[in-house]
Amino acid sequence: MSQAELISACLKNDKTAKKQLFETYCNKLAFISARYSKNPTQAEQVLLQGFACLFSNLSQFKSQHNMTLDEFIKHEFISFVVKYIKGIRNEYYVASTVKAVEHKERTYDLFLDSKFIDVNNVNQDVLLKSIQALVPSQRLIFNLHVIDNYTLAQASELLDSSEQSMKANLEKARFNLQKTIERNLKLSNDEQPV
Repeated sequence: MSQAELISACLKNDKTAKKQLFETYCNKLAFISARYSKNPTQAEQVLLQGFACLFSNLSQFKSQHNMTLDEFIKHEFISFVVKYIKGIRNEYYVASTVKAVEHKERTYDLFLDSKFIDVNNVNQDVLLKSIQALVPSQRLIFNLHVIDNYTLAQASELLDSSEQSMKANLEKARFNLQKTIERNLKLSNDEQPV
């Protein structure tokens, strides 16, 4: 089935086509939902509800001539995830005690100043667990800007917040993520037999 036929069949509520679309994108979107969520249970909820939202928004794909289907699905899914996480008010509005320091030329390279982290040896599970440990506002901006390559302006529009807030949360996320990875690496090294 061609991409156009698949979309057309999904729009006609064809269960076989929906299953094919789900199976095609499930792993990729599951990883995205895991990065944006605080735990596996929330990630599964986000994934299933995100797919339901994708199926209902699929009709908008034909009007998006400047995007491939992959780009459209990723964009729509990330937009859904951000709204979902922001909708959990008791989690999203959490204060952080880390103070962001303003620098003229700021890089958000996670491993720039670290003496303890070798970027080539960070286990993907440790990194995912460390990202999930961030407070939601930091987790969202870190994922959007660093991993999914949104500009700060695009992220601030999606999150409905100022660019200054985005920069502060990104700095806090970078600091907290470094410390969490260092702690998780230390714990995993201590658990390994000699």
